[in-house]
Amino acid sequence: MNGKPNVIKEKSYQFAIDIVQLYKAMIKQNEFVLSKQIVRSGTSIGANVEEAIAAQSRRDFISKMSIASKEARESNYWLRLIRDTNLLKDVDLNYLISGSEEIIRIITAIVKTSSTTNEV
Repeated sequence: MNGKPNVIKEKSYQFAIDIVQLYKAMIKQNEFVLSKQIVRSGTSIGANVEEAIAAQSRRDFISKMSIASKEARESNYWLRLIRDTNLLKDVDLNYLISGSEEIIRIITAIVKTSSTTNEV
């Protein structure tokens, strides 16, 4: 590795931590269905980014990052649904929604760049 920080790796990991905290809050309010959906998709982003970092080929890298993008979009959907249905009282989800949108933008740029260059 080149010693530079990996922005998407760091952001997706912090996002997963925040999602686990949200999951705990949802469980405390006896929300068991949507909590499982958001914890699954929200933690899967970083897991797929990690797999992409260890990819065996550019094609494998793009595939894993594309999956991470889909999981980020799914997480954004669940977060908006939870917010807009007022499922959680006194919980501001806007920072998580913004975070998921930022992750989507970063991963989209990575996939586009990786699809058009000869290097991973």
